Amino acid sequence: MSQRIKIKALLESEQTNIEVTVKGWVRAFRQNRFIALNDGSTNNNIQIVVDFENTDPNLLKRITFGAAIRVTGELIPSLGQGQKVEITAKEIEILGDCNPEEYPLQPKKQSLEFLRENAHLRFRTNTFGSIFRVRNSLSFAVHTFFQERGFVYLHTPIITASDAEGAGETFHVTNFDLANPPKIDNGEIDFKQDFFGRATNLTVSGQLEGELGAMALSDIYTFGPTFRAENSNTTRHLAEFWMIEPEMAFYDLEDNMDLAEELLKYVISYALKNNAEDIEFLNQRLTEEEKQKPQQERSDMSLLEKLQFCLDNDFQRLTYTEAIDILKESTPNKKKKFQYPIEGWGTDLQSEHERYLVEKHFKKPVILTDYPKAIKAFYMRQNEPDAQGRETVRAMDILFPGIGEMVGGSQREERLEKLEQRMDEMGIPKEELWWYLDTRRFGACPHAGFGLGFERLVQFVTGMGNIRDVIPFPRFPKNAEF
Repeated sequence: MSQRIKIKALLESEQTNIEVTVKGWVRAFRQNRFIALNDGSTNNNIQIVVDFENTDPNLLKRITFGAAIRVTGELIPSLGQGQKVEITAKEIEILGDCNPEEYPLQPKKQSLEFLRENAHLRFRTNTFGSIFRVRNSLSFAVHTFFQERGFVYLHTPIITASDAEGAGETFHVTNFDLANPPKIDNGEIDFKQDFFGRATNLTVSGQLEGELGAMALSDIYTFGPTFRAENSNTTRHLAEFWMIEPEMAFYDLEDNMDLAEELLKYVISYALKNNAEDIEFLNQRLTEEEKQKPQQERSDMSLLEKLQFCLDNDFQRLTYTEAIDILKESTPNKKKKFQYPIEGWGTDLQSEHERYLVEKHFKKPVILTDYPKAIKAFYMRQNEPDAQGRETVRAMDILFPGIGEMVGGSQREERLEKLEQRMDEMGIPKEELWWYLDTRRFGACPHAGFGLGFERLVQFVTGMGNIRDVIPFPRFPKNAEF
């Protein structure tokens, strides 16, 4: 088995006139003579030339679209156009037959909706091969970025008793018989008898536990799955998704913004360099897709231009208050073109507002800071009220073209009395988060962090419009296949 050479390596090699063994899946078989073989290492196929006159006809019949084969032959310079090398087959073995009458995929363009319904096979298409190779590179780049900067990779729990956001949209974890759970006298479920002795759920964020690590290790990051029981059937939401969440001791909001901008530019640059072929393919795919849209809905930039745009520009930094003033005076707001009109300070910004700031007003990525306290989480550091008495927190969101919010973060509230006061205001029980409050009681320091939704990042870099297309096995309401 070790003799096999990957097709990508052969296509990039300068060697010829050597014997090689390749294994892969048949993408095409023309004239009983030319096999296009692909092994997933690249979107490009290698051509296998078959001596059909001296090959068993029964073997030739089994070389069908989707079949897995092994080929040993000579790698030679190709006479045909579009490829440097090809293999003249000396030996062909069928490793796995594929009945073309029953195989759901066909050698033609398939709709993304059809491929979502056959997600177990969609990896075999060029589009999804490119997406998941890019996703792999972005994962590697994230780890490389943090490891090069001395961060500690911390595994925060997937099963937890806390709801970090206080939103209540959690998946419960239990080993009770759901038809007959034990109850206390007032009829409520007796969670003291449950596996963990209390009510637990799947994590919505590793942030709170990440802060505990940062209070000893200085700089940590988590990169793992998170879960939201949000009954949302949109192109932007998943019930299971991956989050990158760094937490840094001795950081303020400026440090936090600098790190987040540096991270985004690093991983995008890494993908452009290491997945040029895949991104070029996805760029062409998106260009064709855009042509089908009405003129007013088309993007001003190609995928490659959008990625370069984020690398070439310093992200514009402004406060929420400044953003509200810009949006309030904007033409779409005055002409009532926004679905959610901006009426004044305190409005929670929607995706359409974020995209206007990025794509129309500044024409560059934007970092918004200092949001109203009332619309943000309890753990964000509180600012002094402004001249109008308006209360804000040291929050930051990074907004990208086509996506809207890419990163959400803040300087964390390190002052115990301020944090407890805010928890009381929001009805968050302090006794349940005693361990979190201990970090403010013992050796508290200024610290900050942010969350980056990994699938949003993959969406942006691949140009895919639906978040379900950038995770291998999407989980969403009424769907948990595979």
